[in-house]
Amino acid sequence: MLWTASQVCRRFSTSSHYYQNKLKLAIIGQSLFGQEVYTNLRKHGHKVVGVFTVPDKDGKADPLAVAAEKDGTPVFKFPRWRVKGKPIPDVVEAYKAVGAELNVMPFCSQFIPMNIIDLPKHGSIIYHPSILPLHRGASAINWTLIHGDKKAGFTVFWADDGLDTGPILLQRECAVEPNDTVDTLYNRFLFPEGIKAMVESVQLIADGKAPRIPQTEEGASYEGIQKKSNAKINLAQSAKAIHDWIRGHDKVPGAWIAINGQPVTLYGSSLFGGSAPAGQPLEIEGASQPGLVTKNGLILYGNDGKALLVKNLQFEDGKMIPASKYFSSGESSSVELTDDEKKMAEEIRNIWKGILSNVQAIEDTTDFFKSGAASMDVVRLVEEVKQKCPSVQLQSEDVYMATTFQDFIQMFVRKLRGEDQEEELVIDYATKEVNNMTVKMPYQCFINGKFEDAENGKTYETINPTDGKVICKVSYASVEDVDRAVAAAKDAFDNGPWGKMNPRDRGSLLYKLADLMEEHQEELATIESIDSGAVYTLALKTHVGMSIQTFRYFAGWCDKIQGKTIPINQARPNRNLTFTKKEPLGVCAIIIPWNYPLMMLAWKSAACLAAGNTLVLKPAQVTPLTALKFAELTVKAGIPKGVINILPGSGGMVGQRLSDHPHIRKLGFTGSTPIGKQIMKSCALSNLKKVSLELGGKSPLIIFSDCDIDKAVRMGMSSVYFNKGENCIAAGRLFVEESIHDEFISRVVEEIKKMKIGDPLDRSTDHGPQNHKAHLDKLLEYCSTGMKEGATLVYGGRQVGRPGYFMEPTVFTDVEDHMFIAKEESFGPVMVVSKFKDGDVDGVLQRANDTEYGLASGVFTRDINKAMYVSERLEAGTVFINTYNKTDVASPFGGFKQSGFGKDLGEDALLEYLKTKAVTVEY
Repeated sequence: MLWTASQVCRRFSTSSHYYQNKLKLAIIGQSLFGQEVYTNLRKHGHKVVGVFTVPDKDGKADPLAVAAEKDGTPVFKFPRWRVKGKPIPDVVEAYKAVGAELNVMPFCSQFIPMNIIDLPKHGSIIYHPSILPLHRGASAINWTLIHGDKKAGFTVFWADDGLDTGPILLQRECAVEPNDTVDTLYNRFLFPEGIKAMVESVQLIADGKAPRIPQTEEGASYEGIQKKSNAKINLAQSAKAIHDWIRGHDKVPGAWIAINGQPVTLYGSSLFGGSAPAGQPLEIEGASQPGLVTKNGLILYGNDGKALLVKNLQFEDGKMIPASKYFSSGESSSVELTDDEKKMAEEIRNIWKGILSNVQAIEDTTDFFKSGAASMDVVRLVEEVKQKCPSVQLQSEDVYMATTFQDFIQMFVRKLRGEDQEEELVIDYATKEVNNMTVKMPYQCFINGKFEDAENGKTYETINPTDGKVICKVSYASVEDVDRAVAAAKDAFDNGPWGKMNPRDRGSLLYKLADLMEEHQEELATIESIDSGAVYTLALKTHVGMSIQTFRYFAGWCDKIQGKTIPINQARPNRNLTFTKKEPLGVCAIIIPWNYPLMMLAWKSAACLAAGNTLVLKPAQVTPLTALKFAELTVKAGIPKGVINILPGSGGMVGQRLSDHPHIRKLGFTGSTPIGKQIMKSCALSNLKKVSLELGGKSPLIIFSDCDIDKAVRMGMSSVYFNKGENCIAAGRLFVEESIHDEFISRVVEEIKKMKIGDPLDRSTDHGPQNHKAHLDKLLEYCSTGMKEGATLVYGGRQVGRPGYFMEPTVFTDVEDHMFIAKEESFGPVMVVSKFKDGDVDGVLQRANDTEYGLASGVFTRDINKAMYVSERLEAGTVFINTYNKTDVASPFGGFKQSGFGKDLGEDALLEYLKTKAVTVEY
């Protein structure tokens, strides 16, 4: 059957619960799937009285036979059960002797006689990988994809004398993803859920609860076995139909086209959207137009004008290459081996000999697959070579790309020498002459150490808020891109050098990254300014400057992450030692906002990386460019591929998939409270991943009459208008003591009139544009609501009459506690002022805490006792006394209540990205 073509080496188990009712079972079948069903049925207390499987092939036993023989279960390896349609008597007698009560057939390629099927007390049940009666026959998964079905699934049914026509016992189904292949569908759902279903089915039979639902003929279909000879692609159809045909044959038997009269098999198809990148035309027989060989792969076109992208090509001699290398596939020259490399090559030759035991001698021209190797042998080869040489990062795909022994050794030696990593990073820049420099901005997804277009080819425009014009088009990442990025991050954590690196070496790389950021600080600040509207001087000092400090701070923590020794009660007469270890979590997702694009990246990712994790980061859709420039610098710093992945795109697509992804162990998010709640829910429902949230705020600032009024005016304005008010901890509401209220407001307005609003790249500008148009519109509506509710607009409240998204610094007074602007965050340059009675400390504290938010707060007074009294009672993660916005990389930052939980910065931030393991030793 084609659906077992690419089995992966795995261990799967259901819970070891022993049921009251147990059966004596005969397992008839083969494959890793059959092995796992056998193992889990035994774990559940059923007795397997016999395993009937296929004979050894090339001296190697089937996985089912291997497991059964290890357990001492009787194993029978019959090449056939019948001859000329009649059961073989010796085979039947051997079967009868085991005394099975039920035949379980998880995957069986042999024809089993009906007298065997019907003989046990409970008959026989069979697993079939389709939702019967749809796709009866041996190539069910293939046809599910070929027909473009929206749903796939499997059926456990009672065997009868028809072809997959017996009564249904149990069915399960799943959605088919747009780029699913036979392998992905099998590995994601049909394999793991099928094992559970077979165990469940047997138990239902044992308990007398198993249904027998007759199959209907309505909607029934039967398709034949797909072979190489009938897998040629008909290119005179839609791109979707071509894509479905290719993925329905991936990897076996392989859909193929003819190029220059030679068959070429296609693998790794995905639908392609957007404009095609530059490439070299390729004539393909039967195509409506030439294909296009691009850096991403081979683009093919359907007769509907739409396109698909193919990743890999395999030639008739078995050699597989990336489709992007079609025109350069013969250019690589062989390398001369050193004496040590020759010794290693001979050790690898012995590994090949152990796997290909049917081959007398491994010659340079010996082809791994033509010599009988299967997909499980690929896994074995990779793992045995990695045992011999752990420093070489070998993948299964490398074997498919180098199928002969000579090619394999050449590939291995290049990896051993690091030549496969010497390829210069290819970056397509968007360039601009701005701020007296040439700014070079990457604009593609950054996945596994490479910049590449989104899987579907889609892009979107990022806008300069200063003039509303397009800066460049940026890749719009898809769900498939998220999955690829997470897979790269997981592989980097599990198998790459990052996970094996000494902490001090990891710190050295982060120091080097900080140095590169400092070297490029003017360029980073310029990009930050044109993409987010940040005033250049502020971008240079804070957005970029604090980002550099953050990476240096956490680089120093890498080799200082420690556990503890803990005294516990001794198990006399023995003694015990208990200690704890701090370990990284694994793959982490980070979703950052648009107000401080680079700094928020640094606050979260520096701690994440210092702890030893890998990450997938989604910058805000409207401000992706400094994150992508940062990605470029990580490569220059020597951060291994896959450790950092950056995906520009939408929160609804990329962010949601990161929240749902089962391989992500931690998600750090900065953004709005409603989105934070949704993320927390998704993280809980998916795999209960750890979460830290820095959310909305309505930070109160209390100004007492005994304050330094000059400082209070200056800091009060900074608390609101810093970074155009687009500041997480901005003072969302000022409470000013009645006796100084009018003077305070008068002096604030006087200072606002001196502020220069304009081009953020102008060094004399005080106030730049809001980040994007939708936010400006929201702020104008916010001010309109304040006026409608009766607050007094003292100054501003309007858009500045010039191109771009500029808003006047705004001041509201007479704001009452029930008003919308008293309760909700503006996240803009809007000062919301309420007065309080002289001396009413407890009253103003009650009003200040009357909010669901608790991110930051502040108090201005010369009375230290009053300051400490207020600070102890303010319900906020940060309290500023006679200052504001004073954050530091060593000080923890985070909120209370609906402002979130978890900390950025300081030692506390490391704990967000670590887990504690307790180890107890008896001696």
